[in-house]
Amino acid sequence: MIKKVKQKYGRILFVLFLCMIAGGCQSYNSSMIVSKEALDTSYEVVDAQGTVVNLKAKPQRIVTFSIGTDEIVLGLVHPKRMAAINENLDDPQSSNVVNLAKQIPQKIPRNPSVEATAALRPDLVIVPNWIPLENIAALRDLEIPVLVCKTPKGIKDVRASVKLIAQAIGEPERGENILAQMDAKIVEIEEKVARVPSEQKNKKAVLISIMASYGGSGCTFDDMCKYAEAVNGKALAGNKNGQSMSKEQLVALNPDFLFLPSYPGGSSREDDFGQEYVRDPSLQTMTAVREKHLCRPWARYIYNVSQNMVFGIQETAYVLYGDDFKQPHTCHISAVEEGSH
Repeated sequence: MIKKVKQKYGRILFVLFLCMIAGGCQSYNSSMIVSKEALDTSYEVVDAQGTVVNLKAKPQRIVTFSIGTDEIVLGLVHPKRMAAINENLDDPQSSNVVNLAKQIPQKIPRNPSVEATAALRPDLVIVPNWIPLENIAALRDLEIPVLVCKTPKGIKDVRASVKLIAQAIGEPERGENILAQMDAKIVEIEEKVARVPSEQKNKKAVLISIMASYGGSGCTFDDMCKYAEAVNGKALAGNKNGQSMSKEQLVALNPDFLFLPSYPGGSSREDDFGQEYVRDPSLQTMTAVREKHLCRPWARYIYNVSQNMVFGIQETAYVLYGDDFKQPHTCHISAVEEGSH
């Protein structure tokens, strides 16, 4: 009898032992699965052309093909996460991010070759949608992730680019931070514009740009005028961005102000181009020329297509309404805290 009881309890203990082993193994397997997921840092984003871009981890060697996207990235990450930067961004005459740009030793021209780009060993390349498709395809054939962004036509497009790039580099919270700073700056400008006497607002302004086809409806300057409560003369005359405005059209429009983008510290091709208009005998009867309403906004702000476009809005208001809108040439919206990467 005693022997049977011992056998019975022995079997029970053996079953319990097996259950403990099974339970332990199950727990171990679960922990292994969690660890594997924790180690998986890959993610994907869909770019402006609908292409799914796969990233193995947060990129540490970012390259972009335009000044605008360089500025966006510099607002999202420490410079050490950029493998190169546009060669013009460490020039104080034309850059508002000189101190950041100088921390990146490698400088590249606008739209570098596929070979030059690959030599930088980037883990993410960000390009505007005007880059030839064959160049984008060639980089992807080298298994380099390429993110295509839409060329901004206004604040709405800039916001979309900031959000997309922030997702691609694994910093979506910083992207939201930048958008919040942009919104706050626009509100600040709008509140100041609201205090400008109504008789000073809604004046016709025409941008005289060395890029002759720039400045009509559907561009960032058009949006800057709207926020500053000015009238974009080229758009009023029926010119879309990409269309040049003839001098005959200019005289017929009779703008109140001419915007002549400038660079501090001396003359430039842009300044020389603007002066040709100012001195042209056929334009002397225009109100802007006759009354010397010749505005010289800083070119870096007025052409801006990054989060810093908001300072282009303020620059527009400054040359139209005065010192209440004055700002330094080093304004840059960033979500990167000191010491972060």
